Amino acid sequence: MPDHLAPTRAVRPLRLGVCGPVGTGKSSLIALLCRELAGRLDLAVVTNDIYTDEDARFLRSAGVLAPERIRAVETGACPHTAIRDDISANLMMVEELEAEYPDLDLVLLESGGDNLTATFSPALVDIQIFVLDVAGGGDVARKGGPGIERADLLVVNKTDLAPYVGVDVVRMLADATEARGDRPVIGLSRTDRASIDALVGWLDGVRERHLSGGLVPVDPGPMAPHFHAGEEHAHDHDHAHEH
Repeated sequence: MPDHLAPTRAVRPLRLGVCGPVGTGKSSLIALLCRELAGRLDLAVVTNDIYTDEDARFLRSAGVLAPERIRAVETGACPHTAIRDDISANLMMVEELEAEYPDLDLVLLESGGDNLTATFSPALVDIQIFVLDVAGGGDVARKGGPGIERADLLVVNKTDLAPYVGVDVVRMLADATEARGDRPVIGLSRTDRASIDALVGWLDGVRERHLSGGLVPVDPGPMAPHFHAGEEHAHDHDHAHEH
């Protein structure tokens, strides 16, 4: 490992949030990062589900980390609530892990599956990835939204499935890049080594900035009023809180 990325205890662990709609592959992306990084970094994971610990159980069963390093928050409400509106349960879980494992380099936080407007509070994470997948439709990226447009990284996941779901992945990536300006976009497939290397390289760059004190969390923006399945009216959850 390059000397400038060697673990240091001068700063607390980097906190990386991973969010995006249901089924886009957030848990699989976290499992991939754990497999790639566990040999050289000290890691822990916090997952979010409404009433279960299913995502945490998936990661434990995948054997990507020691089971006790993977903790679950059961939000009991809309998934975005615990990552943006009231972050106390997640923050307590992260701080518990950091106290229990003083050599931690990175804590990965997975949001519960929500809609295209869900983002993390910058009071909870230092950096965040928003995840889409090609099976969700090639037009999703150009429709925009806070996470798509302003998360620190947009991952268009499962690009190897594009021929099977009728998506022009080159066009989808171009639309995503246009929506985001100079913010990075990665088309990711677990069968494409170059895309995995790009993801790990991006994270190494983020860690370098964090360790040098140059990383400033940026808020992708407040959530808009939105519909939940089975509801007839939009709920304005007053997401324009300042943190």
